[in-house]
Amino acid sequence: MIRKAVITAAGLGTRLLPMSKELPKEMLPIYVRGQNGIVLKPLLQAVFEQLYCFGIREFCFVVGRGKRAIEDHFTPDWSFIKRMNEKGKERIASELSNFYRMVEKSNIMWVNQPEPMGFGHAVLMARPFVKNERFLVCAGDTYIISNDFLKRMAEKSSDAVLLLQRVEDPRQYGVALVEESRVLKVVEKPEKPISNLAIMPFYVFNQEIMDILETLEPGVGGEIQLTDGIQKLIERGRKVEFVLLRDDEIRLDIGTPETYWDAIKSSYEVARG
Repeated sequence: MIRKAVITAAGLGTRLLPMSKELPKEMLPIYVRGQNGIVLKPLLQAVFEQLYCFGIREFCFVVGRGKRAIEDHFTPDWSFIKRMNEKGKERIASELSNFYRMVEKSNIMWVNQPEPMGFGHAVLMARPFVKNERFLVCAGDTYIISNDFLKRMAEKSSDAVLLLQRVEDPRQYGVALVEESRVLKVVEKPEKPISNLAIMPFYVFNQEIMDILETLEPGVGGEIQLTDGIQKLIERGRKVEFVLLRDDEIRLDIGTPETYWDAIKSSYEVARG
């Protein structure tokens, strides 16, 4: 059973400038089927609700400078709901009310990453939250439309579990070399990929990854890379396994203008049914 989730939302979102100067990219909306039809939700809210419905109640959001809008959004505003209800807009407000109830039933910690020092460093910032428990890590700018990928990951009892997807050009991702259910090697953004299996930003770890991240030197891009930490686990002989995304499981990535356009189209098609 996984009780804790670390959600990173500290990146600058430079590929989405100038939009992302004031609005965190994780707050960009996607289409979701709600109780009363199609609604727009910030992608980060959709990620949170998916993890909540999976059973997680303890969350650590790692945010950076300029991400105040995220904390504001995750602060229930019942006076707004009251105003909507008084105007006869209960149906419109119901989706937000459900979200607020999820927030209030959760334990949420906010951790600030003062400088963007990489995905691995952002995860390391959550060490006091994780303590000695097995935990899930995900990036706040990626959403997977799937009913059971989290369950498939949680069912594995290995030291680390990665989520992989076959892609045509994996050079922009961390890449994994696998055999049967085991991950043999991982490399961050290789010029010559060792496979076509890209690492998606959903992981399950035990506490050892924190010990490793604390000792890492900067890697690709001059940042502390989570992929390098996973490779250290493999070199220590730890059991690192993977779950492969199925063809019917849709990944929404809002990291670039092009991928955001794809995310908007795909999420609308799924929400419309």
